[in-house]
Amino acid sequence: MSCIGCPVSLYSPSSVARGSAFGLRSKSKLFTVRCTVGEYIEAEKVASVGEPLLLNAVRGEKVERPPVWLMRQAGRYMKSYQLICEKYPSFRERSENVDLVVEISLQPWKVFRPDGVILFSDILTPLPGMNIPFDIVKGKGPLIYDPINTAADVDQVREFVPEESVPYVGKALTILREEVKSDAAVLGFVGAPFTLASYVVEGGSSKHFAKIKRLAFSQPKVLHSLLQKFATSMARYIKYQADNGAQAVQIFDSWATELSPVDFEEFSLPYLKQIVDSVKKTHPDLPLILYASGSGGLIERLPSTGVDVVSLDWTVDMAEGRRRLGLDMAVQGNVDPGVLFGSKEFITERIHDTVRKAGSSKHILNLGHGIVVGTPEENVGHFFEVAKGIRY
Repeated sequence: MSCIGCPVSLYSPSSVARGSAFGLRSKSKLFTVRCTVGEYIEAEKVASVGEPLLLNAVRGEKVERPPVWLMRQAGRYMKSYQLICEKYPSFRERSENVDLVVEISLQPWKVFRPDGVILFSDILTPLPGMNIPFDIVKGKGPLIYDPINTAADVDQVREFVPEESVPYVGKALTILREEVKSDAAVLGFVGAPFTLASYVVEGGSSKHFAKIKRLAFSQPKVLHSLLQKFATSMARYIKYQADNGAQAVQIFDSWATELSPVDFEEFSLPYLKQIVDSVKKTHPDLPLILYASGSGGLIERLPSTGVDVVSLDWTVDMAEGRRRLGLDMAVQGNVDPGVLFGSKEFITERIHDTVRKAGSSKHILNLGHGIVVGTPEENVGHFFEVAKGIRY
């Protein structure tokens, strides 16, 4: 039988930090404890031979440890990425060139061997193909040249055809699958409709989201029309990524948590459901992961989207998140990215705490947000070393 809190292998106190619940394989003395979080829910499933560990974990199959990858693991903090930036200063050039996308996506794979290799791209990559010009300006972030404010603006937005607009994405995913084989899962990703709409209405990033809320509350039909175009387009984009090599796809709804629960149910939830329903009709076995930062007030609503995995940010206690999501829902996360600035002992303790609270079933170990610029690569390496040394 499996459970959210189940027997785990622990190491002798002399080999791990005080308060740890798990340890590394070397110099270990194993003994068994039973966690108190959760309850027995189903018989264990035997892991599929030859499948990436991440996929087996999502399906609820018995795995020896939690799979691990990190959001924004490719880029930003890595010296090798910074060298590429010096040669190719435009983010769009780096993210729209097949060779560069593959090289950058594989940089963390070659160094840390994560269980998930995520495509180097951006959630705004589809916008030019939808007749929404944009750029990403160093030090400022996304810039939408012609923000959308009216029904006439929405009429000019085209539905996305990835085969025509982003063929480099498909080619890069195919190469990544060939490179990592079954040693890791290749991950694609898309932006959720409300988050994409927020960018194109606000004209870029925002602190108060006044423009998107003004549109939502004064001209809801206009916003719904835009959200519908994004929902149809992102469902198509997910299928395209899956057809070209992505073995799981994460949906980022970064700004949906700026909505109250009642407004989330009108302007985000229905479109997330629509995407999931559409994808599952043609790709029923494709795992879909939903990440919404700051989602503590919406947790109970997230499983109703139909996704396979909910990714929690670090502001939610993992044990509490498990209980609120329900024991059958796979979960991802949720170590605070700031922890990676701490000592190795501190990083180890936080990893153990998260894994203990998540239990041995349906958990993908990750950060609660993307890696922060300036994070020491040595500490990232330690994170992976500790995580991959855990045994349930």
